[in-house]
Amino acid sequence: MRVFVPSILVALLASPALAKPVYEGQAPVAYLEDVASGAILYDRDSRRKIPTASMAKMMTAYVVFEKIKAGKLKLDQKFVVKPETGEKWGSVGSTMYLKSGEKVPLEALVDGLITLSGNDAAVVIAEGVSGTVPAFLKEMNAAAKKLGMKDSHFATPNGWPDGGKTYSTARDLSLLSRAIISGHPAYFRRFFSKRSFTWDGVTQTNRNPLLGVIDGADGLKTGHSDEAGYCLTGTASRNGRRLLMVIAGLPTMQGRVDEARAFLNWGYDAWAIKPLFAAKTRITRIPVQLGSELSVPAVALGNVGALYPKGEKPSFKLSTRYNGPLKAPVRSGQPVGELIVKHRDGRIQTVPLVAQAAVERTGYFGRAWNGLRLLVGAS
Repeated sequence: MRVFVPSILVALLASPALAKPVYEGQAPVAYLEDVASGAILYDRDSRRKIPTASMAKMMTAYVVFEKIKAGKLKLDQKFVVKPETGEKWGSVGSTMYLKSGEKVPLEALVDGLITLSGNDAAVVIAEGVSGTVPAFLKEMNAAAKKLGMKDSHFATPNGWPDGGKTYSTARDLSLLSRAIISGHPAYFRRFFSKRSFTWDGVTQTNRNPLLGVIDGADGLKTGHSDEAGYCLTGTASRNGRRLLMVIAGLPTMQGRVDEARAFLNWGYDAWAIKPLFAAKTRITRIPVQLGSELSVPAVALGNVGALYPKGEKPSFKLSTRYNGPLKAPVRSGQPVGELIVKHRDGRIQTVPLVAQAAVERTGYFGRAWNGLRLLVGAS
């Protein structure tokens, strides 16, 4: 049950209802969020199921990063290109030009996957990591389920058209992107911002139209197919503020270029931010049952601010909520609740909160002592 904790701060100013900035874009699907604050700046059909095209390769990369983190893979280990894989994918669509029988380091394959959007790299990774493509697909879909990507399914590791079996939504792709950026920051920096990559003497450039053009742009992934149109999941970080966007269904490559650049710039130019809490600053305390402590401090992992239209006065109210009752043991970093920023114009920002410290489960005498503390008003 969701339980509301009393408001921790009210900042409601006497000002008229705010008019949301207007963005006139052409993409059938368009989504833009401010990552740290949780503010959705623009939403056009973000829950529509769409073909992912090569944006599916973000999930392929995520599975690899998770396995490296778990100690099950290493970037310097080599995978062999199976003859049938080299023959089928070596020259189909975007490719790394892998050759049958070639031994390729995983690090190079990930570069080929992300920078070059290599369809062959994706399949070699899938077969090398899990033995077969179907086995790897199970891992992709399990990861999607764990991340809460409820409207996504992966039937290919590279996003090659498959009659609609592989699909996602802008919302789900944003979840995946945040998991890569926050869960694997070193690999995100290492792989997603490269402008070009050379393999076997062939240099190819990254198709991401934001890199090197939009201030602070540092990833993620393009996609294109006849059924998906031209798509992009992109991000930039500027002055400590990260924006994440998804556009899909554009009819031309130049249309994707123009839309992506205009959309991201609009996110920075039309909106201002009022700082509220620095990263990992205690925002509230959440009650804990059966624990060594009566409550646990809750923090946001990033800087938190209220987004409002430039030229207007910020007008909002803050409250927190949590899934209760919260029972020990509680892990440090465990998701425990949300900070809600409700603006006068009706917009709502939702910022995840995590436990700042661990709370161990306590025994009978510990619970009795805590009961006494509650009686006398101790915290």
